[in-house]
Amino acid sequence: MADLEGGGPPKARSNGYDNNNHPNQYYVGTSESSWTSWLVPMFVVSNVVVFIVTMFVNNCPKNNLGFEGKCVARFLGRLSFEPLKENPLFGPSSDTLEKMGGLQWYKVVHGNEAWRLITCMWLHAGVIHVLANMLSLVFIGIRLEQQFGFVRVGIIYLLSGLGGSILSALFLQNNNNISVGASGALFGLLGAMLSELLTNWSIYTNKAAALFTLVIIIAINLAVGILPHVDNFAHIGGFMSGFLLGFVLLFRPQFGWMESRNLPAGAHVKSKYKAYQLVFCVLALALVIVWYTVGLVMLFRGENGNEHCSWCHYLSCVPTKHWKCNNTN
Repeated sequence: MADLEGGGPPKARSNGYDNNNHPNQYYVGTSESSWTSWLVPMFVVSNVVVFIVTMFVNNCPKNNLGFEGKCVARFLGRLSFEPLKENPLFGPSSDTLEKMGGLQWYKVVHGNEAWRLITCMWLHAGVIHVLANMLSLVFIGIRLEQQFGFVRVGIIYLLSGLGGSILSALFLQNNNNISVGASGALFGLLGAMLSELLTNWSIYTNKAAALFTLVIIIAINLAVGILPHVDNFAHIGGFMSGFLLGFVLLFRPQFGWMESRNLPAGAHVKSKYKAYQLVFCVLALALVIVWYTVGLVMLFRGENGNEHCSWCHYLSCVPTKHWKCNNTN
């Protein structure tokens, strides 16, 4: 079959060995092809470029009035950062993020600016924010793109980012909220990794160890979202979207199917996919359609998710004696 997704001819998988010829402790291996990763690096470059443009537009030396202190790293000129009292992540002002397309519920629903559901996932609140997200994207995304190609990984990344934006806008409707970042899309890739492991269960060794490791990573990242000023609804919405999309887009032929096609005539040939894979795929596809349809309808009708779920606000911030939750990002 022609290589429709790769940037060049497909490379043969190493049947249980990584690129350095070390044994992979989880993956059994198949004779499928792998692809050259180029889309994920493009996403990384795009996010960094957008952040630099955002800082250029921000122009702290000209626009900062000095109420919160002086600009940080003034030697950078108009790329210098806002005072740390205003933005501790070494980044632009909230006004600049709003101007550049940050997610704000009122403007999406009542200002006919639905495009903010997409643009917000390319913006970041500061250097720390963009570095953390881009490092995560490299570690998670390149592996997935090498195994499944840029089309499927690109679809999961973008739709998960949209799913995170929808859930965030449904629950964080304070007019002062401006939500930005690629975290929803990143959590979508994590969710897809989990569903990929579950739907392709038969081709993995050390299944319990792989599942335990992945669940711990996901749990830790979601737990960080209960801190104040973190939009955990974007994380959860992205994770749910990616988890469902993984069942639809990332299922593989069962182990031994490729080899069984070369058996003599009359020999038993394995079916390409297991029945449970197809069941998962159909159910997940139905749930994806329902989720995006219901979410968008509720959002543009002006529904407030907190009115339908009185305890859900605790998913994004849990108040303690050390901090308060004031429904801001």
